[in-house]
Amino acid sequence: MYYELAADTWNEEEKAAIAEVVASGRFTMGPKVAEFERVFAKSIGRKYAVMVNSGSSANLVGVASLFFRKHNPLQRGDEAIVPAISWSTTYSPLQQYGMKLRFVDVELGTLNMDVSKLEAALTPRTRLIMGVSILGNPAALDVMRAFANKHGLVFFEDNCESLGAELNGRPAGTFGDIGTFSTFFSHHISTGEGGIMTTDDPEIDALARAIRAHGWTRDVPGDVGVYKPWDDAFKEAYRFILPGYNLRPQELNAAVGLVQLKKVDAMTATRRRNMDTFHKLFAGDERFIIQRENGKSSSFSFTIILNPKSNIDRDRVFAALRAADIGFRMITGGCYPRHEAIVHFDYELVGEMTNADIAHDYGFFIGNHPFDLSEQIHRAHAVLDRACN
Repeated sequence: MYYELAADTWNEEEKAAIAEVVASGRFTMGPKVAEFERVFAKSIGRKYAVMVNSGSSANLVGVASLFFRKHNPLQRGDEAIVPAISWSTTYSPLQQYGMKLRFVDVELGTLNMDVSKLEAALTPRTRLIMGVSILGNPAALDVMRAFANKHGLVFFEDNCESLGAELNGRPAGTFGDIGTFSTFFSHHISTGEGGIMTTDDPEIDALARAIRAHGWTRDVPGDVGVYKPWDDAFKEAYRFILPGYNLRPQELNAAVGLVQLKKVDAMTATRRRNMDTFHKLFAGDERFIIQRENGKSSSFSFTIILNPKSNIDRDRVFAALRAADIGFRMITGGCYPRHEAIVHFDYELVGEMTNADIAHDYGFFIGNHPFDLSEQIHRAHAVLDRACN
């Protein structure tokens, strides 16, 4: 394809790292995973990082750990404030652990939660805010953090699309009590499949380590109060303290991740240069609503919403993009309450989802990659310009 939605970022260094793991004969979670966790946590200024097999799993172990902590655990029936636009597995763990979701509309400019509606979303049952930074663009994380502190809420930050983004000089993904990241093929670093849950809370870290591996104690520190080690080594070796899953990554994922982490700053800088090109071409054109940067975006992709006032035929635009061999797709997961899965949720809408609906019905995104896309972006602009006239 001329202009892909996603692109391979591996070269000979990643392949050499994989070969080293293959030669070692150790494939399942081991020392490479532990090293990746240490390096990743240090790189964003967190105390703890728990690597899992996807960003979705990172959300799952993070939410689950909040239900098993000793002090003030979450309970079934508690409520969570969530944005109307995100990926499905931002919401699924909350549903699976019995929480009620209160959906808040997004800002049309940033595509992130409209924090002016937080007070309206708050009820006596509210226990958690889910902050999501859409496609590299930091949400109002500082406002959410302050609101959570004021009302004694958990602030859970789903940063799966936004590694490398910053707000007020602080990395996105570090404002929350828990922050999650994805290292899927198309993301800012790629481990093939993978994700990371981060926190500064040693109890949450320990609980997440048990939950990702069957509820087992094998990878869980015994000195943080989650459990007390037994003297019987035979029984201790296979001891289960929580209901858990198998969400473990492989050594292959971690080895590649260590290589990619060395490159992430340069790759993000290139993404931002591409973003500058995109903005120079599209900004100020009233036919297109493009994502307004909040803080410092790591620019996962380029969102385009066809201005409803312009009466542009989106199907015609899509046909033109297909003819030009340019990939495109829905903005993240679109307006989630519009999907059939919502019938399985206990939820309420906090007012109308006006902007999320506009993004759902008139929006799409094209790709951004960590290499020069000047030619592709100019061609995409030309194609869209013709299709929208």
